[in-house]
Formats: sequence, structure tokens, C-alpha cells
Amino acid sequence: MKYKRILLKLSGEALMGSQSHGIDPERLDQYATEIQRASETGIQIAIVIGGGNIFRGVQAEKAGIDRVQGDHMGMLATLINAMALQSALENKGLKTRLMSGLKIDEVAEQFIRRRAVRHLEKGRVVIFGAGIGNPYFTTDSTASLRAIETESEVVLKGTRVDGVYDMDPEKNEDATRYETLSFGDALQKGLSIMDMTAFTLCKENKLPIIVFDMNKPGNLQKVIQGDNVGTLIS
Repeated sequence: MKYKRILLKLSGEALMGSQSHGIDPERLDQYATEIQRASETGIQIAIVIGGGNIFRGVQAEKAGIDRVQGDHMGMLATLINAMALQSALENKGLKTRLMSGLKIDEVAEQFIRRRAVRHLEKGRVVIFGAGIGNPYFTTDSTASLRAIETESEVVLKGTRVDGVYDMDPEKNEDATRYETLSFGDALQKGLSIMDMTAFTLCKENKLPIIVFDMNKPGNLQKVIQGDNVGTLIS
């Protein structure tokens, strides 16, 4: 394998599958199978998953909810998804640990960097829920920060498109996919890869990002093998 330790970032919306909200059992099982196959290669896997299929903090203000309160609601939504993914992985026979940015001892361990690294070294799949525990930070920022803290070699951002394009490929047939990009080029072109905080963290710490289609079976395996899948930003 090209990498020894990775951080996989999944969106909450991806768990909806063909549904309008919530968690699609088939999509959840598909993701668990992909992660299982990757884990069986011996690679160490950390995961951050969003909560947009249940609740997004930025929606709170539209509903008259205080932004900080709304962000905490969003953090709890990520924990629901993380718990579902943990259960799906354990049904596949994987050893897992769920670590939370919020203190919620009955559900998850509180995040401690050295403990997280030790879990990874023991071959456990570590899922980070509840963001970093603070409002105004997205799960993209959580993924970048946790990847740096656990000394992961790359952030793999699993999406429903097969990389980064110069325009929205779902709306424009003429969209062109980039195979590689520098951080500087991505910023100059104004490409929406991650929010600025997350992107800057990766840039300053020389942490590469690969954006790829997680919904295509076998793609995760190809990425960790070093195959030319998706878009590499470095």
C-alpha cells in the first residue's frame, strides 16, 4: 500500500443514498464493506463523518436557532452517523473506537491524541465524532486537524463525484477534471474543495488531499494502492 495511515472524510449527505434524509442501510453497508477491505490490507484508518443528512448547524439561523446552539446540534448529528458507521463496521468483524470532541462518556471516548494514535497502532478503525467540540468549525476542519494530530499521511475526501472539476460536473457536461493540483492553484482558481480553514491547515502542514468517488466500489482500495483515482491536491 502507498500509505500506512490515512484519514477518510465522508459526508453525512452521502449516507442518505437515494433517500431524502436519514441513513440508507444499503449505502451504510457499502461504505462499511469498502472500509473493511481497506483495513484488511493492514493500513491504519481514521474516519471523520459529517451530519448533513440529519442536521446542519448553518441551517439553525434560518430556523431562529442561535448559531452556537445549532452547531452543537450539528455535532450531535455527526455522532449519530458515527455510531451507525461504527455498528456497521463491527458487524463486519472490525475492531473500532469512537472518539468524541464533546464529553459524552456513555457513547464515546473523549478525544485524546495519544490514545487515538495508540488505537490506530493496534489496528483499530478510529471514528472521530462531534467535530472538534467547538462551534464555527466544519467537519472538513475536523478532518484536517485530526489528520495532522494523528500524523496521517493523507486526507481522503470521499464524495459522489470522481475528483475536482473546473465547474460543477453535475450541471455542466463540458466540465474538466483535474488529476493533480497544487494548493496554490486550487486557491487561485477558487475551487471549492474544503472550507478555507481546513484547506489552510492542510496547506501549511504539507498534508495532501485526494478527492475521489467513494460511491464507486473498489475506489478506496485503488486510492490507498496509489492508483490514479480522483484528484490529488498537494
